[in-house]
Amino acid sequence: MNGLDKYSEKTFEDIKHYTEEGIEFWYARELQNVLEYKQWRRFDEVINRAKIACENSENVVSDHFANVGKMVDIGSGAERKIEDIMLSRYACYLIVQNGDARKKVIALGQTYFAIKTRQQELIEDYDQLTEDQKRLAIRNEMIAHNKSLAEAAQLAGVLEPKDYAIFQDKGYQGLYGGLGMREIHARKGLKKNQKILDHMGSTELAANLFRATQTDEKLRRENIHSKDKANETHYEVGKKVRQTIKELGGTMPEDLPTPEKSIRQIEKEQETRKLK
Repeated sequence: MNGLDKYSEKTFEDIKHYTEEGIEFWYARELQNVLEYKQWRRFDEVINRAKIACENSENVVSDHFANVGKMVDIGSGAERKIEDIMLSRYACYLIVQNGDARKKVIALGQTYFAIKTRQQELIEDYDQLTEDQKRLAIRNEMIAHNKSLAEAAQLAGVLEPKDYAIFQDKGYQGLYGGLGMREIHARKGLKKNQKILDHMGSTELAANLFRATQTDEKLRRENIHSKDKANETHYEVGKKVRQTIKELGGTMPEDLPTPEKSIRQIEKEQETRKLK
């Protein structure tokens, strides 16, 4: 077994718990072990950074980080109480975002919690949606986050329309193994006026949503003020998402099937049903 084989989405699902009300949560001590932090002190530093990020995003910290005590076995039938924290999915997302990026399991956690958190933000019953409904939900998220990404790119020095086109192409090239917008467009067999995001399935859209949101956050977090650096950042984030998909055993985005119906066709069908 190599270092990648032992990690999967199930790694994080295995330590998920539910309250009596059916609300999911994770224990910080268990997450610490999965994320390979040997010392609680070190992991607690990461948690504190995540709490600051939570507060900065105008969320109530106590809603996502709940201090609890837990009895643990110390041998010979004896127990002692240790501090622990009940974490929401969003709290876990913030923790892996502030963790040691050199750890492969951190990269996996970033993808897992980010995508799952985005899905929950889209709609609580995301897993119950049809494929068409998932595509619509994620595509709408992409529209919103692409606006934010464009703003972050502009702040970083990507000012002209032609420069933004290059910036966008770099993100696609990183995620699609060197393929830019033109190549992806041709690979999908689209007409000139058709947008590639409108012809992606939910899995491909989710990968692109993650690319966009993570690039947006990285540009702002690192206060990047260089057009070339912004392009490099978008490419590297796309490449990182691609690597994580590979490590999870997923299908590369360029190899995912192109849906028969476009987003516009799905929207028209929904509008027609509403009129009946």
